[in-house]
Amino acid sequence: MSRKQLALVIDLNICVGCHACVTSCKEWNTSGWAGPLSDTDPYGADPLGVFFNRVQTFEAGEFPHTETIHFPKSCLHCEDPPCVPVCPTGASFKREEDGIVLVDYDKCIGCKYCSWNCPYGVREFDTKQGVMKKCTLCADRIYDETLSEERRKPACVLACPAGARSFGDISNPTSEVSQAIRDNAGFQIMPEMGTQPANHYLPRRKTKLVIHDDELMRADNPLLKEGELPRPQLSDPFLDDVTSW
Repeated sequence: MSRKQLALVIDLNICVGCHACVTSCKEWNTSGWAGPLSDTDPYGADPLGVFFNRVQTFEAGEFPHTETIHFPKSCLHCEDPPCVPVCPTGASFKREEDGIVLVDYDKCIGCKYCSWNCPYGVREFDTKQGVMKKCTLCADRIYDETLSEERRKPACVLACPAGARSFGDISNPTSEVSQAIRDNAGFQIMPEMGTQPANHYLPRRKTKLVIHDDELMRADNPLLKEGELPRPQLSDPFLDDVTSW
């Protein structure tokens, strides 16, 4: 990959599923270049709405050894986007200058061919405007020179309170996102589809918690000091010199 390719890198080890990325994306794009993003009965039995970014939450593993995983999902801005060649009007296209996949609303006829050909299910049909919509990586924001440089990022990246989302050029080996992918075994979802998604995910990473024997009981326990409880057997040689009981 030689030309510039802007993308998101999402750390699944950090994401807490707060949906700040979802609401900030909705707010920015509804009032901006990509909006409006219609919602029909969003809290009813059959909700219908347009969201560029969604967070799916599920349980992994088998009881009682399970863990909750929050999985943010949006357009992956594929290197070889399958939504582009099937568009009969040329409304779906991939920009040469930064690799962002966009939709030209003036050309879109709402045929939904792009959504049927997207293996990731990230195309959204706006029933009010009759056109297909999707994540734009906030293309109107990242090049806005009226904003300070640190604010020229997608709304979802700026809103994430945990810092789980990064944004940059993955074709540049020295960029922050490229280093994060290399250092943390970043991966693409469904690579078998051959679309080469630009967005990457950093996997869940388990950290082994080491608890020393003496940490199971407070050192200032009065019963311990009065000799009514046995002194814990220290398993760490470094702690054998502890005398402040």
